[in-house]
Amino acid sequence: MKRLQAWKFELRTSPEAESRMRRFAGACRYVYNQALALQQEFYAETSVHPGYVDLSSLLKEWRTDELTPWLAESPFHTLQQSLRNLESAWQRHFDSLRQLKAGNISKNTLVGQPAFKKKGVRDSFRYPDPKQIKLDQASSRIFLPKLGWLRYRNSREVQGDLRNVTVSRNAGRWFVAIQTEREVVALVHQSTSAIGIDVGVVRLATLSDGSHVDPVNSFQRLAGRLHVAQIKLARKKKFSKNWKKAKAKIQTLHSRIARTRQDYLHKVTSAISKNHAMAVVEDLAIRNMTASAAGTVEQPGTNVRQKAGLNRAILDQGWGEFYRQLEYKMLWAGGTIVSVPPQNTSRTCPECGHISAENRTTQAVFLCVECGFTQNADWVAARNILRAGHARSASHLPATTGRPGTIPIESCGAVA
Repeated sequence: MKRLQAWKFELRTSPEAESRMRRFAGACRYVYNQALALQQEFYAETSVHPGYVDLSSLLKEWRTDELTPWLAESPFHTLQQSLRNLESAWQRHFDSLRQLKAGNISKNTLVGQPAFKKKGVRDSFRYPDPKQIKLDQASSRIFLPKLGWLRYRNSREVQGDLRNVTVSRNAGRWFVAIQTEREVVALVHQSTSAIGIDVGVVRLATLSDGSHVDPVNSFQRLAGRLHVAQIKLARKKKFSKNWKKAKAKIQTLHSRIARTRQDYLHKVTSAISKNHAMAVVEDLAIRNMTASAAGTVEQPGTNVRQKAGLNRAILDQGWGEFYRQLEYKMLWAGGTIVSVPPQNTSRTCPECGHISAENRTTQAVFLCVECGFTQNADWVAARNILRAGHARSASHLPATTGRPGTIPIESCGAVA
């Protein structure tokens, strides 16, 4: 079995190297935006999008144009990769449209059209040709075309054959992501246990075995400092030196919040994937759950402030990233991940099977109005999720995430 894996490290660069990397990222951004503008203009006239081959031929003209001589300073393959990224963005959009017409996805989950890139937002460029790259792990350095040898903070050994390298900038720091491919033996999970997982806001995850994982709340912990920094930024003259310094502080705080959340989720998902052979989760439409309730001028929303607070709390937990990490780690460990529909998981009594909204009168307590069974509501949901996962596996349905083929919770029966 072939495994694609990325290894990300922080670069230890000089001011001269950082200046060149900023120029390379700017050149890739210019090529991307220029190609997108041409596609939109051509489509408005002919209803046809120029493809990668047509745009790649124009790239040679742009590099020799008197108005853009600085494009020739950037590696040619990185500029070509920008055009490939644009082609992939359009492909994802068209695939999403086909899925929408087929009724497999909702309008809220439709992938939008490619947008123009902004300076300072996700600056990056990629070297797609591994023949041009040299990796010296013993000396913690990597050779990249037109950048030379760069040192990086070597925290672990890179395994596999090198495929491509992406250089990116985040909060003033530069990182290198090395993607490799290697052959691995398909593992058989050492455990035989299955676990149901219910995600939440008060608890990040409640497991069907009765344990739970507390949230890290990285955004909530730094929200006060972030608010003060944003006030200071608003009082600075835009694009002045002090404004740039204040903006850099905000970017650093956001980066710290994201890294704290990412690190915590990696620890939690690693523990679950190592200890259980099957994990059952809810197939939540997180984008719909965190949609704004503001509404429109004609039809304003209700409880907007409360809904905004709930949206922040959900996004602070990183449910989507939790599911993403858990899925690939379970597969790597030889386990299985199963998704079930979320309907009635917290309203169904695990003892008698009675389904009613009155069973959960509060956020934390479950009390069955039929048999009187009472327990923590999140634990009840996790238990019902596991039960639905067992029913799905017994029906020999694909054990992958996705709504098609899921089994309603009420059709699975109660487990004593």
